[in-house]
Formats: sequence, C-alpha cells, structure tokens
Amino acid sequence: MKTVNNQKSWTDLSAPLTNKMVHWPGEPEVSICKLFDMNKGGPANVTTLSMSAHTGTHIDAPLHYIKNGKDISSFPLDLMTGSARIIEIKHDRFIPIEEVKQHDINPDERVLFKTKNSCSDWAKQEFKRDYIYLSSEAANYLKEKKVSVVGVDYISIGGKDNGKIVHEILLGNEIWVIEGLYLNGIKPGLYEMICMPLKIKDSDGAPARVIVRKI
Repeated sequence: MKTVNNQKSWTDLSAPLTNKMVHWPGEPEVSICKLFDMNKGGPANVTTLSMSAHTGTHIDAPLHYIKNGKDISSFPLDLMTGSARIIEIKHDRFIPIEEVKQHDINPDERVLFKTKNSCSDWAKQEFKRDYIYLSSEAANYLKEKKVSVVGVDYISIGGKDNGKIVHEILLGNEIWVIEGLYLNGIKPGLYEMICMPLKIKDSDGAPARVIVRKI
C-alpha cells in the first residue's frame, strides 16, 4: 500500500487478496486460480476465487455472531460512506478503554483504530497470535457512545479470550465491524471514507474495498 503523499487524494486501505495470505486458523486459505488462461490457449482469462468471507479486509455483519441477525446483503448503503475518524492507539497489547476515552467519541461516529499491528505488512505474514485487539471494556464504551462503525487493523477485532464477547457487544447493537484495514502510513485524523462489501445473500460477512481521503 502506498503511504499518503497528497492528503486530498484517495488512499486504499484494503489488503490485496493473494494466495496463501494470512487467514484465521481453521478457515480455508485463499485460493486464486486461472480457470482459463489465454497464454495457455484459453479463449479468455477467467479467474476463480475461493476464500472465507472473513479473510483480508472485510466487514462483519451482525449475523456473524448474532442468531437471526442481519446478513451482509442487508448492509445499509450509507452506513460506511461519510466521515470516519482514525485514532492511533499506543498500548502494545490491546485497545484499552482509557485510551479510547481520551478521544471524545460522538454518537454515530465511524471509528477506525490504528495500532502497532500496522507496523508490519501483516497480510503477507504468518498469523500473529499476539495481535492487538479491542478490549471488552472499550467495546462496551463504544456501545454506550452509540458509534455506528468500528474498524481495526487486523483480521479480528477481538482477542483469543474475548473475541466472542466483543463481537456480540458490537454486532448485537448493530455496530458494524471492519476488520483487516491497512493503516500503515496513514495519519490519525478525520477522513472521508467509502467502504463497500460484496453483496452476498445470507452471508455473515464479505470482502470489502475501503478508501479514504483527508478532510
């Protein structure tokens, strides 16, 4: 990903989908294959793609952890189009409520957390068991603040021990979650964001393309 040089230009925060990129343990690897290849005599170039809906940069729908919750095809189109705030977190193990409280978060805000996860090109590396995640206390605080969207810079917003509860707190209150953001080189501040998932019927999540530009 290119770092921001012209702060008014659009910047892509999406991880490229590649074969064997990092994925959640127990879920299938990304597989990108040529079904037809013109260099091998094929009539056209046709690519097939197989992957979990929760690999790379993606959106979690409420259905991911909430029985009978909304699926990704019911995603509100205006939910992730508009202003979003990127907040840098200094804590090196998780996103603590104490740091989140310092930022005067308002109702309906879209909040994206940049952590030390962004110091490495995580999508090309092995799964990190010590990735930085959102604490349960911070998740409850964001729920109380009635934010609309929370984004993080790794493939899960919750940690090994609190992943289920963090997802339930947010998704159970229809706070949609963006996971797997590429925030290396992006400065904290207010941005205009466009984030759109694939429209997959009955799916609990979907890959997304996320772009921002400085306001």
